[in-house]
Amino acid sequence: MYGHRYDQMQYRRSGKSGLKLPVLSLGLWHNFGDTGNYENMKQMCFTAFSNGITHFDLANNYGPEPGSAEKNFGRIYKEILKPYRDELLISTKAGYLMWEGPYGDWGSRKYLIASLDQSLQRMGLDYVDIFYHHRPDPETPLEETMGALDSVVKSGKALYVGLSNYNGPQMEKAAALLDDLKCPFVINQNRYSIFDRTIEQNGLKDSAAAAGKGVITFSPLAQGLLTNRYLHGVPEDSRIRTDGRFLKEQNLTEEKLARIKALNEIAMARGESLAQMALKWILKDDVITSVLIGASKPSQILENLKVLDSQPFTGEELAKIDEYSL
Repeated sequence: MYGHRYDQMQYRRSGKSGLKLPVLSLGLWHNFGDTGNYENMKQMCFTAFSNGITHFDLANNYGPEPGSAEKNFGRIYKEILKPYRDELLISTKAGYLMWEGPYGDWGSRKYLIASLDQSLQRMGLDYVDIFYHHRPDPETPLEETMGALDSVVKSGKALYVGLSNYNGPQMEKAAALLDDLKCPFVINQNRYSIFDRTIEQNGLKDSAAAAGKGVITFSPLAQGLLTNRYLHGVPEDSRIRTDGRFLKEQNLTEEKLARIKALNEIAMARGESLAQMALKWILKDDVITSVLIGASKPSQILENLKVLDSQPFTGEELAKIDEYSL
């Protein structure tokens, strides 16, 4: 059914662990909720797996509505992916508001364990491969949150654990606790792109490398800014105008548009699209395990896969990209 799906894809170890991830993973943050087209979702998952993208990344609150992405993925899993469970890497998270009351948010033991139970039920799974704490909790003791992650592994509900949106010092404290518990913490998930280099500045990238932990990045295209969509202004069907939750029109300044156009010139000289170059830039060093791509249709996944054949950057190209990054 899926042919030669492993012929082209490249895989990297998550830090010093034994777990390998495809360098491109499919994020189900957008376009897999109740507002999406189910057959399109199904074809995107089929296209991804057919081309060696074995990792599907979710969270309890992905939608809209919260929980709907997991429900839709569960249906897709049951219909086409279930026979391949041992070839799949499925992750989910908890840490943002999921249900009303004092137990549906942040990082308490009660919330994390209850949320994972709900996620497994929505997806029709016995376990997830990676369970993340989605964001640091400033009020719950870190020992409690990390202890909950350890518990879900020891109960068989997750094989590995990860941290999302932690900075370097926060990750180091959490890693020390998890190491003491002998809990397999293997990966960090953080935003990273040419237009958002926060993990270089807050210590996360360096700390992950020093600790032997992987890094998987999201929003590699800066919510679509690092694509050809905004080279000639804001299109009418842009996410800025149709959604506005994550990208606002007032943020698209003339200066930023000039940077986008300059970066596109560099990509064109490489024989690539701006999106392909933006993905390649993140994968330029081995600290990054994988990049989460979002897609609204299967053809976008196929376009992103072309990055696997692209050439390494020259020092001159990297210097030019630095000049126009943010």
